[in-house]
Amino acid sequence: MRDTRRLRLPRLSIRSLPGLLAALLLPLGLLTPAAAAASPPDATAAADPVRIMPLGDSITGSPGCWRALLWNRLQDAGHTGIDFVGTLPPQGCGIAHDGDNEGHGGELVTNVASQGLLPARLAATRPDIVVMHFGTNDVWSNVAPDRILAAYDTLLAQMRESNPDIRVLVAQLIPMNPATCAACAQRVVDLNARIPAWAAGAHTSRSPVVVVDQWTGFDTATDTYDGVHPDASGDEKIAARWFPALAAQLGSTPGDPGDPGDPGDPTLTCTASFRSVSVWQGGYQAEVTVRNTSAAPVRGWTVTLRPADGARVTQVWNGALKPAADGTATVADAGWNGALAPGASTAFGLIATTAGPAAPAATADCAATPAS
Repeated sequence: MRDTRRLRLPRLSIRSLPGLLAALLLPLGLLTPAAAAASPPDATAAADPVRIMPLGDSITGSPGCWRALLWNRLQDAGHTGIDFVGTLPPQGCGIAHDGDNEGHGGELVTNVASQGLLPARLAATRPDIVVMHFGTNDVWSNVAPDRILAAYDTLLAQMRESNPDIRVLVAQLIPMNPATCAACAQRVVDLNARIPAWAAGAHTSRSPVVVVDQWTGFDTATDTYDGVHPDASGDEKIAARWFPALAAQLGSTPGDPGDPGDPGDPTLTCTASFRSVSVWQGGYQAEVTVRNTSAAPVRGWTVTLRPADGARVTQVWNGALKPAADGTATVADAGWNGALAPGASTAFGLIATTAGPAAPAATADCAATPAS
């Protein structure tokens, strides 16, 4: 049967008519002066914040106080348009900060990859940048570096599936020396030595992969409370290492030299310090730390090494080697580790051969390239 009930329309009061008129005129681009004044132009709309996911295990999340230090350091530098994201809430620290994170205590990166745990976390948080310190539990569990790096491949593919323009900062892990794992210290060294080459192969201009050296200068005796997890000193060091790499991804900070109004070109300086890592008959492994000691950022650096006692540098990682006939070795940055904020540092490793027994030693000079 046909429905013959009347359609009841709401009764309009006189006071509702201006609002109705504005609604009718809006599609035509016509507004009363009062309504136009109440609608700010699109140009004043705030840009979406850059979404940054701290990713890892308990070193990142439980409580991961380096995140609080990093957050506040970024804020102080003028990077206020950021949002730390993750499916986990803040876990203490007693410092005001954006505590969202993806640091799951006890997780192995190989398990996260094999069990497909990351895609749902990415879908819930949609990061633009991932800050990843992941693999400590795998090292502790004696998982081979090949498997850990394969897990990195899986996670990176999932990140790029979520966001083709995602940027990834991946750490060379902090040292570990737990009382129950005598072999862990060397396992971290073995994994860290492989990470730069992995990153170089994974890096693209659209979705860069940047290695951040969290190992150099970190001491498990003074910077952890159990040989694994950072204490207050360790948190400070971790935050200090992440900061220049993350700030570089976020762009120049207010007041940086090179901003409009900068009165001149500051003098750029850097230092290079040589440290022996291990020695064997006929050779040694060493590490050189490069630090920007000027008040302005640098775009790149070159270190000139002069090994003592006739030693010859034969291999370098995290840098580009150019040996000379007299034994002098010139090492330039690898591209991804060239940009250094004021006070920031990076490091490269090397292998040298010796003609006989000799203590590893070398003089090292550094030259910096100004940031463009």
